[in-house]
Formats: sequence, C-alpha cells, structure tokens
Amino acid sequence: MCGICGIASSIAPPSRELIRRMCDAIVHRGPDGEGFYFDACIGMGMRRLAVIDLVTGDQPMSNETGSVQVVFNGEIYNYRELRRQLEQRGHRFRTSSDTEVIPHLYEQYGLDFPSRLNGIFAIGLWDAELRRLLVVRDRLGVKPLFYAVNHQCFYFGSEIKCILAANGSDLNIDLEGVDQFLTLEYTASPSTLLSDVKKLPAGSWLTWKDGKTQEGVFWRLPDSQSDPGWSDEQWARGLREVLDDAVKRQMVSDVPLGAFLSGGVDSSILVSAMSRASNRPVRTFSIGFAEQSYNELHYARQAAQRCQTDHTEVILRPDYLNMVEEVVYHMDQPIGDFSVFPTLLVSKAARENVTVALSGDGGDELFSGYDAYIADRLAQRTVDRFPSFTKTALRFVANRLPLSAKKKGWCNGLRRFFEGACQPVEWQHMRWMTFLSTAQRKELYSPDVCLKASQAAERAIIQYLDNPGSDRLQRQLYADTRFYLVENILCKVDMMSMAASLETRVPYLDNEVVDFVLRMPSRLKWRGGQRKYILKRAYSQDLPRDILARRKQGFSIPLKSWLRREWNGLMHDVLEERRIRRDGLFNWRAVQRLVHEHESGRANHSHILWGLMVFHMWKRRFVESAVAPPAVNLCHLGTSP
Repeated sequence: MCGICGIASSIAPPSRELIRRMCDAIVHRGPDGEGFYFDACIGMGMRRLAVIDLVTGDQPMSNETGSVQVVFNGEIYNYRELRRQLEQRGHRFRTSSDTEVIPHLYEQYGLDFPSRLNGIFAIGLWDAELRRLLVVRDRLGVKPLFYAVNHQCFYFGSEIKCILAANGSDLNIDLEGVDQFLTLEYTASPSTLLSDVKKLPAGSWLTWKDGKTQEGVFWRLPDSQSDPGWSDEQWARGLREVLDDAVKRQMVSDVPLGAFLSGGVDSSILVSAMSRASNRPVRTFSIGFAEQSYNELHYARQAAQRCQTDHTEVILRPDYLNMVEEVVYHMDQPIGDFSVFPTLLVSKAARENVTVALSGDGGDELFSGYDAYIADRLAQRTVDRFPSFTKTALRFVANRLPLSAKKKGWCNGLRRFFEGACQPVEWQHMRWMTFLSTAQRKELYSPDVCLKASQAAERAIIQYLDNPGSDRLQRQLYADTRFYLVENILCKVDMMSMAASLETRVPYLDNEVVDFVLRMPSRLKWRGGQRKYILKRAYSQDLPRDILARRKQGFSIPLKSWLRREWNGLMHDVLEERRIRRDGLFNWRAVQRLVHEHESGRANHSHILWGLMVFHMWKRRFVESAVAPPAVNLCHLGTSP
C-alpha cells in the first residue's frame, strides 16, 4: 500500500522539486520509503508502506526494457495466478512483488489489463514508446485517485493535497460540489469541492497524451443478472465458499495483520473466517463510547471470545476535541460522516500492533443491511397507499415528537421515516440517504449556490433507483453501492486508515464475492423481515445468536449531544457570523436558526451543522491558508530531469 503522484507536461520537463513536494504531502501513506521516475515530459513519485516483498518491492517498477513504468497504490490478490500466465507467455520477472505484474499485464493486454486484476488499486503508468500516461482506479474505488489539468500539465495523486502541494489547482470552489457535500455528505465522482480537481470514477481509466485526455470504463455494476435457480442451501454454501476464499486471499501479507471488529454481523463473520484460516489468534480492534446507546463493545467482546482473538479496545470520548484539526487535514476531500473520528482512532490503535487490517465494509450494501431498506418495505405497505393529505398530517405530527439523545430512539426513527415516506415513491430512498431537503437548501444557500444546486448527483442516483431491469430492493442496493459505499464509506476508511499508515482490505468487495452476490435474487437478502438472510444462514454455526439477530447500530458518534455540550464552543467558533457573511455562500440567519434549534433541543441538526463545520474548517485549512502560486510556471522551463 502506498501513495502515488505525478505530473505530465506538454511544454517542459516536470520539476523534480514539485514531485518531491507532492510525495512529502502524503508521507503518512508510505513511511517506509519513496521512489521516483523522471523522463522528458513525465515525473512520477510514490511513498511506500511495505506489505508484500519487503526487500525488492520498491517502486516505480517497470517491464524488462524500462519502457513501461508504474507507480501503484493497493494490493493485487490474484498476482500469483497472473504471474504464472504471463511467464507462460514469455514475460520475465525480477521480484516477487504484486506490483511487477502490472507493467507486464499492460504489455500483454493494453488498456484492457485492469479488468484482469482482482484487488484494490490506483495506478499511474507511463508508456515511454507511446509517450502516454495512463491512470486507473479499481472496480469499486477502494483506492482513491484525483487529477487536475492545469497550466498545460496533468497532475494526479492519491490525495488532493498532492495536487495542492504542486500548485496544480487554482483553488476555486465548485458550488455544485458544495451542494452535493451538504446534501449527501460526500461529492459524487468526478466532482470535488475544487472546480479543477476531479475524482477518477471507480472502475475507469484515463489517458493523457500530447495535452489531450481520453476516458474509458473497464467495469460497471451490471443492470441485472440471471437467477441460476439454486436452493437456499446451495446459495449459502456457495457464499461461504467464495467469502472464505476471499478472506484467505486477503490475509496474504509479509507484515502483521489483524481486523476491525465492531461486533456487528459483517465484521464478526469476517473475524470468524480469519480465525479458521489462521494457525494463531487473530488480532482484533474495537472502539466504544461512554454513551451506552452508542457502545457496541459487549458484542465485540462476545465475537472476540467466540473466535479466541487477541482483542484490543479503545474508547472515544468528547474530550478528543484535539482530533478535529487532524481529521480535517486528512479529509482534503471532505466527508460529512461522523464516523471519521472512531475510524481514525481505531486505525491508530491497530497500527500500534499491525500494518494491515481487514474491514467488513460493503456487507450492508451487498446484503441489505441499512434501516432505509426496512423503511422502504414499511412504506410500501402503509404510507404509499395513503392520500396526500394523510401523509402531510402524519409528517406534521411526526415532526413534533420529542427528540431522544439515544442513537436509535423510536421518536427519532419515526421522524426520519416520515421525512422519506411522504415523498414521491421515486424519491423516498433518496431522502432517507440524504441530510438536506430541498426546502432547507433554499433557506440555507445564498442565491449563487442555489443557482448551482443542480441536483445532478441525486438525478444520477435516481437513474439507478429507476432501473427497470431489477426489482426495487436490488435497485436500492445498486445505488447505495455505486454512490454511498464508493464515495463515502470507502473514501472515509482509506483517508483515516492511511492517516495512521495502516492498510485496510475489504474481503466483501473481492471480485469473486461481488460477482457472486450480484447474481443473487433479493429474496435471499431480505426474508421475513430479516436483513442479510443468506449471509447469516451461511455462517449460522459460527457466531452467537445474539450477534446474528442484533439490530444494526452503525459506526457513529453522539455528535448531537457533543455539539450541545463539549463541542459547542468549537461549533460557535467555526460558524461565527463574520466568517459566514464574508464567505457569502450561506444565509447567516438560517445558520443561526439551525444552531439555536439544535442547542435548545427542538431539533437535531447535527448532520447539517457538522457538514457546515467541516466545510468551513476544510476551506480555512486548504483554500484560505494555501500559499500563493510560484512566480515561475509549474514546470521548470528548459530544465532537464
């Protein structure tokens, strides 16, 4: 696992100093070493976190002749199989690193090579013969890749701060990106909060040659799959086999390895599979809270005891206020998800003992784990059949129910349910997965932001939800996989784990697991009110019933209470009137009302307020504090590398 970066120029050799500066900005992603490649119009760099082939796995790595150069962030799980195939075709290898298969695979298959990789990856590849740069991102975007085209140069990097370090962005805020961020808590590819910095979409590639770019897609979620007509038992056995195999593949490491264990179904199944595949106790790491309604440690302990793991626990308390600046620094692509804090803390705890951690991310989107899927079933049987005036009355009553400080209070759930259930059917799921209504946006945004609030990302999500090729639940799972999982969950885990120099792997998103589950009919993911039916059946003998039958908690923090107490001063400092009015992006009176209603307990605006706080802290850190661009252009004119 590494961090990668580079500059390609159509006018002059890229500066060695700028490439080094880009690498320095992501040293946390790779504390074990660095490497560089320079040619007449390309400069690439990488920071290495050594995991596979510790001795000879340094990058950049090339083919036999040096005509194909690669920097690579991630892991290729089927590299041994690919290596054997390539050797049979005459390719010769110098190392035992997974990275080395990439230049040879490119030589053999050209732009089609990424479709043959089973792994998590972001790749920068320079073809010296074609004088072409290629950047690639894995099927589900587990590893990030950002790019910018500016000043006749093409910049790319694992984090936006790479590009900012090379002054590759003009730092103009994308107002449509701001709208996406506050509404969804993330920006959907290719958007970011900076107008000229883009995210390479998952499952895609982009080439740069002679100042021109070309984009392509090597994998996308299929519209529908044919049901092979298997029995429940056949599906359960097949699922267990492919998931166990994925866990074994992803346990290959030359450094210590462990797992995150929340005590939920997904992580507990993962740890169970790891324990059966290992001849020593698995290292597991959990996080808890002083607030009991948020604390899942007793379930994590149950799973740890059942699987006989070497277990570590940490507690996140509100006095961890000093983490905020650190979190914001590592969120150069902001995310409004509160769980960035426990993710960073548990990653730091894990890194004290291991270099690699397996994570249960992806299970909810593949197997129907979120409350929104329950809400949709309930709405179909009740509210969808009511006349509009009844829906309006129900929503009015629900909005006046008292709020609870608990994480999963009944009143909180009813209010949230009717917010979505009273929408048109095609927008219900969208509303349950968003945090800012159309009316709230009109009140909160300045006229300029309102003009840019195009709802482009929401319309893209609706296209998935309206796909006629699959049933309603499958469409929701597809939409949440493509957007919420890729743009929020995986991005958050990568940023916070790499901030701690920890590699995370996601067995549920292994190619073979995903391909298997995509063929699975939705009746196996939801059965008789039970979420993740087939997953639980496949592992029913491995875990305590308490864990398999428990309600999903979610990996969050009690921010609504903290903003009223321990973090209240921070909120007032960040959302200070002078700053809001100076920026001109938001209506100060609307912000003031949100703060007052939240403090008084009349409403829970923690999602909106935290989104505003993150945006302004990010803006202050990366836009307002940025150094001025150098007087000389971004390439050293006339200087050879």
